[in-house]
This record gives sequence, C-alpha cells and structure tokens, in this order.
Amino acid sequence: MSWYHPGMYDAGVPVGSLWEEEAPPLGPGVDLGPVGDETCDVAIVGGGYTGLSCALHLARDFNLDVRLLETGPLGWGASGRNGGFCTYPPSGRSLGELIAHYGEAEAGRFIASQVEAVDLVRSLARDEAIDLQPQGDGTLHVAHHPACMAGLEEERDLLNRVFGIAARLLPKAEVAETEYDSTEQFGALHNPVGFGLQPLRFARGLAAAAARAGAKLHGASRVTHHERHDGWHRLRTPSGTLRARRLVVATNGFTRDEVVPGLARNLMPVMSNIIVTRPLTAGELAAQNWRTERPCANTRRLLFYYRMLPGNRFLFGARGDLTGKPEDAARMRRFMQRRLGEVFPAWRDVEITHNWRGFVCMTRRLTPSIGRMADDDSVFFALAYHGDGVSAAPWSGRLLAQLIGGKAELSDIPAPMRGRPPAIPFPALRRWYLRGALGYYRLQDK
Repeated sequence: MSWYHPGMYDAGVPVGSLWEEEAPPLGPGVDLGPVGDETCDVAIVGGGYTGLSCALHLARDFNLDVRLLETGPLGWGASGRNGGFCTYPPSGRSLGELIAHYGEAEAGRFIASQVEAVDLVRSLARDEAIDLQPQGDGTLHVAHHPACMAGLEEERDLLNRVFGIAARLLPKAEVAETEYDSTEQFGALHNPVGFGLQPLRFARGLAAAAARAGAKLHGASRVTHHERHDGWHRLRTPSGTLRARRLVVATNGFTRDEVVPGLARNLMPVMSNIIVTRPLTAGELAAQNWRTERPCANTRRLLFYYRMLPGNRFLFGARGDLTGKPEDAARMRRFMQRRLGEVFPAWRDVEITHNWRGFVCMTRRLTPSIGRMADDDSVFFALAYHGDGVSAAPWSGRLLAQLIGGKAELSDIPAPMRGRPPAIPFPALRRWYLRGALGYYRLQDK
C-alpha cells in the first residue's frame, strides 16, 4: 500500500475532471459490472489504456477468452485523468542519458517504438471509429529560462542526427509571433511527433472496441486477493473469484500488493494535478497572443504542461502534493492558479472551473517496465510510463498481447523498458526520497 490518502484509491470519490462531463458514456454491454465466479484464458487487472489495449488485441488477434478487472469504472485511473498529451518518450531520462546508458542502438529502438506508439493511437482511432478530438501537429518543449535553450538545441540535434526525427528549434520571437507568449517563454523545440486528445474519449473508445472483439470487461471488480494453485491464478473480488491460466498486471500508479506481492514497492507513484479555466474570450487569447493547438510542456524539472482545449478552455498541469489529502488538493489548486497568473498574466483572474489529480508512475531506472515475471512465466506486466503513457500504454498492451499470443519475444522489448522494475532500497522511505527529489528540483528550477 502506498503512503497516499485512502481517498486516492477509492472509486467512490468523484474525480471531478472536465473529461467526465464531455466524454460520451459507454454503450450497453461494454462494462459488465462486478465479476462473478468465472474462468478464462487470460485475466487482466487494470482497466486503463494498457489493459484495454491488451484485451482488444488478445481477443481480436488471438481469439483468446479474456476478462478484465477494474476497481472503478473503466478508464477510472490515469487513463481517464491525464492531460491528453499523446507524445513521447515515457522516461525521466534525457535523450543523452538514454544513449549513454543503453547505447545508440537500444536507445534508437526505444524511441522508434514510441514513435510507432503515437501512430498506433491514430490507427486505433481510425480503425475503431474513436472520436478522440485530436489537436495540434506535434508538441512544443518550451524554455522557461534563456539558459535552457542550450539543452533544447542538444535535444534537437539528437532527434535529428540519431533518431531521424525532424525537430526544429524556434527562437523566442518566432514562438511569440506564431504560437504564444508568456513570462516563461524564451524559445521552444517543435517535435513533429505527437498531438493532443481527449483522454477519456480514447479510453472509452478502446473499451468499446475490446468489447466488440469479444473481451469481457468488469468494472467495480477490485482484486482483494491473488493466489496460484494447480496451474490457475485465482483472483478474488468482493463479488466472485476469477480463475485464469495467465495474468496481466496493468495497474500503473494504482498497483497494490494484493495483485502481485512485492511489485508495488518497486514503483514510485507521483501526484500530478490539473486545473482548467472557463472558455477564454478572443480578447484574452490575443492578450497572450495564443495561436496554437500544439500541446506544450516547459523545461522545468517540476514541469508545467498546458494546452488549449476545444472551446478555448485552458488546461494547466503540474506535479506536486505528497499526501493525497483533500486539504492538499485545495492547496495545490491555489498554488496552480497563482502560477498560471504569473506565467500568463492576462489570465490571472480567469475562473477555474475544474481541478483534479491522479498518479504518474515512475521507477528507479526512470523508464517503463514491460515483461514477464522471472519466478512465474504466466504473469505479464506493463507499467510506469513516467507521465507519458497516452501512447506508450496502448502500445505496451498490444505488445503484451503479442507476447502471450506467441507473436513476440521478450527480446522485442527495447532494453530501456525490458524487465521488472528494479528494487527501491528501503521502500518504506519512498515518501522521503520523493520529498528530497522535489526539493532538489525546485532549487534547479530557480
């Protein structure tokens, strides 16, 4: 169990997101509700992008009997709460660090896989008729200080030279003229790969596609106990016990020890918070010269990420909060509203209509973990997308389906993502590790 407030894991606590108001509800027969006493080929725990994609591809491509269990409604976790940034890479390491640690070949495989992941989201939306409201041609990585342009220049050069991606550096004046301006805009890197989307529309669209393919999806089915007996996984829930030959763990930042003992302690859930404004007027947009639909993130270690939504609502997100308590949610909202006004002064007094939060999941090595448990080759996992899971998670779910279906091998997983997350020393101290890291990053940002 994590140190966060129990309300963060309670599916009965409203998320309060704008996405919930805008996304069409699931059609009849998609979420089958609490699972009873059932048997299947593959059980998937986690009803977000990873689990739903895995269920879709197992049922559609391999004709397997699949049942998926989710504690809350389908898409209740990070998949229905994130900022809708379909981009890459899902890592806390810079491109240079990835190359230094894994070599150009494996770093190249990693980045290529995630470019493919963005393309997968587009193809899933097209093939399954998911109206995910795409926005923008690529993303902007914005220098929040003049000194940060050197790092963006290095990032551009690596993307161009090593990874074959035609990223382009935009000077401050060009960004101010063609994209937007603010007190923390000193140039930007345009990465042509990526776009914005409505994340809960995507999650519910994946769920509908998986159900059409024959997967059986069960919300309100929290796993309270897991045991292995006579070649069967037995997953106990309040409403019944599911038996399966193989098990997929796709729980990301909401991972608990009840599913796979010991896995949760190797993960670092980090709180991410989002606020959204009322629709901005034409005059308010002009005051910041806002002209872009490209999703943006700045160069702060404790980054701000932001984008203009359809209807001219502005989404502004940030890391923070170490407890998950309701009073700290209110404190973070006040902090973010103040910082929004400091970065975009013309919007200082604009009403905030929505705020919500959820978990980003990280590992000690600062990359995702995809694979099969060494001590039980019938258990597969994919998690820890470091805040960039909108494309990485569906791609990982498809890869797990291919591993289970015999169409892929573990060696097909790029080295930066392969294998179980490394152990975190003294995991009971994770809150203090995180507190120290956040303090250090604040000093760096200054």
